[in-house]
Amino acid sequence: MLSGDDQRSRAFAKPAFSEAQACALVESVFGFKVSKIRPLPSYDDQNFHICISRAKDNADGPTEYVLKINNTESSKTPDLIEVQSCIIMFLRAAGFPTASVCRTKGNNITSLVSVDSGSEIKSYLVRLLTYLPGRPIAEVPMGPQLLFEIGRLAAKLDKTLEKFHHPQLSSLHREDFIWNLKNVPLLEKYLHALGQNRNREIVEQVIQRYRDEVMTKLSQFRECINHGDLNDHNILIEPSESACGDATYRVSGVVDFDDMSYGYYVFEVAITIMYMMVESKTPVQVGGHVLAGFESIVPLTPVERGALFLLVCSRFCQSLVMAAYSCQLHPENEEYLMITAKTGWKHLQQMFDMGQKAVEEIWFDTAKSYESGISM
Repeated sequence: MLSGDDQRSRAFAKPAFSEAQACALVESVFGFKVSKIRPLPSYDDQNFHICISRAKDNADGPTEYVLKINNTESSKTPDLIEVQSCIIMFLRAAGFPTASVCRTKGNNITSLVSVDSGSEIKSYLVRLLTYLPGRPIAEVPMGPQLLFEIGRLAAKLDKTLEKFHHPQLSSLHREDFIWNLKNVPLLEKYLHALGQNRNREIVEQVIQRYRDEVMTKLSQFRECINHGDLNDHNILIEPSESACGDATYRVSGVVDFDDMSYGYYVFEVAITIMYMMVESKTPVQVGGHVLAGFESIVPLTPVERGALFLLVCSRFCQSLVMAAYSCQLHPENEEYLMITAKTGWKHLQQMFDMGQKAVEEIWFDTAKSYESGISM
């Protein structure tokens, strides 16, 4: 996803490669012959699921991959893309279900491809990642145990990245990145996309409360690297039998590291709670289970806990405002862009109507119930 800058060029930034062009790209850059290809949904990049043909003398290795073509704006930050790719490999080596990064014929992680669009030369960074099994958790009912495991996963991921080092690590300090929860006030530039209605009034109130109640406490939060987008389409699951024979699920994949940046532990749990609420029939109850899982690895401080409600509201605002704005630029991608909006406005209004104290009581009581081994 793009930063707050260069938004005027965003309508022209998204790649528009045909399937034939994508196949040719895989062959020329990575040396693989594509046997099957289909587009995958994406926000402002372009992704393809591809199957490759294996030579008879090379039958080993994966045959399914994801071709990622970054938009022209993010393609201008190769250091950031390389750090994100190295993090994917680091987490895989640490036992997380992330993809493998396929190297180019020149043994690089990425390749910068230039395309003559007629009026100008456009450059795109391309990568090839192994395709992960499973289905998005958005497609299954999420019970307390799965929500707990997802919270635990979010905390373990951030905790593990404390040990990650890279010469270009500073590229994760993305000062104007619209999706970092540090930058909620930047949403004001895009409020025009909402028109004049109650939704806009709620967003304006959240932004003001964020300024008053969160920005003044940022220095008290514990910093870490955030995945930043653990949504219900970026976590994949597979069926798994529990000890008592019941059908359960296990996480089989974590994808889309494009929103990684420096943030805080409390940001990651807030973002995860918000996205787990999106598909739930009882959204307010979700937070306590995710929080319990997260705190089983990284207990929050009282100051961090006190900011959680407003941070979840803020992430709803980021997602909903930017989806409305992006739809104006890319109406052809409306179905994907508005996934969160289908229920998001309703959930945000419900949280706002209930108020912070009532929502926190549900979350914190649920999280506390795990300490005694009785989850609510």
